[in-house]
Amino acid sequence: MFKITFIHRLVILSSFMSIGGSAIYIRDTVVGRAKPNRITWFLWAIAPLIGTGAAITAHADLWATVRVFLAGFMPLIVFIASFFNKQSYWKLSRFDYLCGACSLVAMVLWLAIDVPRIAILFAALGDGLAALPTIIKGWKHPETESGLTFLLGFIGVLLVLPSIPVWNIENSAFQIYLLIANFFLFFSIYRKRIFRIKT
Repeated sequence: MFKITFIHRLVILSSFMSIGGSAIYIRDTVVGRAKPNRITWFLWAIAPLIGTGAAITAHADLWATVRVFLAGFMPLIVFIASFFNKQSYWKLSRFDYLCGACSLVAMVLWLAIDVPRIAILFAALGDGLAALPTIIKGWKHPETESGLTFLLGFIGVLLVLPSIPVWNIENSAFQIYLLIANFFLFFSIYRKRIFRIKT
């Protein structure tokens, strides 16, 4: 009989935080409070789902992979939600398209090489390149983002780290990337408030 351990509870709690954070962003998108960069959110959906497939192919721990799957599935819902409110659309620039193209190249390389361990690294690279437009948008126009989503994402990744059974590329690379990405996304949005509080 399968037994739910403390580690499993951490993964479940982390997953609920990811879902909750995404639900906040989806709500803010539908009402027009948040204006997601569609390139970012679309590519955020693709890269983690590729990483999930690669991790499963490499026989990575399924509990550790759940968070990676949610990191792809929830952005897909945000991307879809952005079409329900015309006010939630963020105008794309050449830089956005360039980052998107580079991200797609990273994913194509995975398809060409077809080596799970390298695929995970390329998936993280592609996801990071897709994040750049939103990091810059959050830096310049923090009012167009929902920072709480990324704070919950950061905490959620912290919670799931103890569930990693072996610290190798298959199990930990994408988790480490998600931790770094969520930190920079949160910081870019809240930096003015943080420094204002300090002063």
